[in-house]
Amino acid sequence: MSGNRLGQIRIRPPRRGPVSGRRLGGVLAVVLSTLSLAACSSNIKGFLVPVAEGAPGTSQVEMVVATTRLKASSPAEMFSGARAISPAFADIIVSIPPDGARRIGEVQWPQQVPGNPATDFVTRKADIIDRQQALALFHTLVQNAPKRQALVFVHGFNNRFEDAVFRFAQFVHDSGADVAPVLFTWPSKGSVLAYGYDRESASYSRDALEALLRALAKDPKVGEVSILAHSMGNWVTLEALRQMAIRDGKVAEKIRAVLLAAPDVDVDLAREQIATMGPQRPNFTLFVSEDDRALALSRKLWGGPRLGSIDPNVEPYKSDLARERINVVNLTTFRSTDELNHGKFSDNPKVVELIGQSLASGQTLTDSRVGLGESIMLTTTGAASTVGNAASLIVSAPVAIVDPLTREHLSDQADALGESLRGVPAAR
Repeated sequence: MSGNRLGQIRIRPPRRGPVSGRRLGGVLAVVLSTLSLAACSSNIKGFLVPVAEGAPGTSQVEMVVATTRLKASSPAEMFSGARAISPAFADIIVSIPPDGARRIGEVQWPQQVPGNPATDFVTRKADIIDRQQALALFHTLVQNAPKRQALVFVHGFNNRFEDAVFRFAQFVHDSGADVAPVLFTWPSKGSVLAYGYDRESASYSRDALEALLRALAKDPKVGEVSILAHSMGNWVTLEALRQMAIRDGKVAEKIRAVLLAAPDVDVDLAREQIATMGPQRPNFTLFVSEDDRALALSRKLWGGPRLGSIDPNVEPYKSDLARERINVVNLTTFRSTDELNHGKFSDNPKVVELIGQSLASGQTLTDSRVGLGESIMLTTTGAASTVGNAASLIVSAPVAIVDPLTREHLSDQADALGESLRGVPAAR
């Protein structure tokens, strides 16, 4: 494969003249009708205000949070989508409703603040702490984990702070992974119109993620560090690991497994990032889905195939993946509550369970263990019809629009984009 680079945008003369207001407006209308998210449009704020009392049968997930987000003006929101000069940290305990009151893979968002712990995801603790306190908390959590294993989650595009917190808590709980949870959250605007800003924020955060991973690996109580990255979060993850390998000559030995879920990364760029890590790099598992509509849209707008939507059984991908020893799990046949098919790693009960089992056993997750002949049937009742169901969409849905540098590209792709999205159900 050629060594193309995502983000190197060629400015070329328009073949059919400038984008008319009608054409650009038509593209935006299709995109927005497809990607509008009920949760992100909600005026409810303060989801992370701790509730004073719990409820019978609830579960709790305590996590260390490291972030490059700027502190929010309101303590109820904790962190905003703006960029901070230096990383900040938090200690958060999320309360999850009783199993009988929810379905695996779903986040039950409060309909009002404060939420009801019997029916909603709420926090019991949400404290901003300093770096030393964060490392001390991590030390305690990891030494209480049976295999002294840490799991670092890096979210994708279009995530507010609370989105990332609740989604990670949901995954840790539903997967049954007995790990020390660490959330790394970078400055996302939480808007479908901010793809360019979010991508630059991810790049802005790679040094901080590298420093965090190095600090976690140095803890003497840590036996293993695993990383789960989703969508655009794969970009910052691969960049951080690549930088670590360049600085230190290798990726830290305790970083053993990296799970790449629906990566919104150019295929050629990802190949170069992973190759730069050298032969002693972690074990990579790639989760792909050929029916991922979010990544299909990203490809239309950026021009290159996205790693998370390739067909791993065709060349040159088949040979490249085998040569680089990357395990592949093809989730194309699996159902999702996300109408874009972009969040299968966390909202499909079977996939969540399999990832949890893989983390617990240390065994590599491959297609042979997933069983691609299975048809996972989930009841879908309008993925964006409620704030709770919309959580499966807000994890990330890449789309680059209205950025001045992409308008010429939009001009070339507008017709194809409109055609490719015909028949996609609009979010309600």
